[in-house]
Amino acid sequence: MPAHYTLVVGTKNWSSWSLRPYLALRATGAPFAEVMIQLRRTDDPSTKDEIRKHSAAGRVPVLKIEEDSETTTVWDSLAICETLAERHPEAKLWPVASDVRAVARSYAAEMHSGFPDLRDQLSMDFARQRPKPALRDATREQIARILDAWEIALKEHGREGGFLFGGFSVADCMYGPVVSRFLTYGIEMPDASRSYAERMMALPAMKDWGVAAKAEVDSGKA
Repeated sequence: MPAHYTLVVGTKNWSSWSLRPYLALRATGAPFAEVMIQLRRTDDPSTKDEIRKHSAAGRVPVLKIEEDSETTTVWDSLAICETLAERHPEAKLWPVASDVRAVARSYAAEMHSGFPDLRDQLSMDFARQRPKPALRDATREQIARILDAWEIALKEHGREGGFLFGGFSVADCMYGPVVSRFLTYGIEMPDASRSYAERMMALPAMKDWGVAAKAEVDSGKA
């Protein structure tokens, strides 16, 4: 029997880390169940308690893989994406060429570990439009770095498929929330990056995530 997946995510309007493996899982085409945990702006102990029912790390997202009467729990966005890429080679979540794949992994890892000022000043608010705050120099530098990286990847690899490395990959999953942030806060983008952002937002998975995020906002949950 095929494995059964359950993806545990946080509030969709806010949880950038949850969006990343959601995009990867949707790209595999595999069916999955979803558990949504309501996050709060304040550090509420009850939220962490709820998450710990699924993972000792106390953070979302979490992927549960039920297979052969056993359950494997994977946490951390990049670890989940890597696991899905390994389990579903047909989805081609990494570029086939080893040299291009190495660069794509570097893009994903840089996003995973970097850009703290951007995260702080441009927090994800998927379903809303917000005024751009007065940006710190470090935030401006990080935005410029991301846009420069996008422009390079799109020029060198994006001709076939229109994504950072041609076909949709884990690198795009990692930058999906950044696309939403740039649109939320009206960040100016060069033409190629603007077109890339539009392609990302047109993905069925991004559209579905947006519908759910708007429902949270409309209900007062986000």
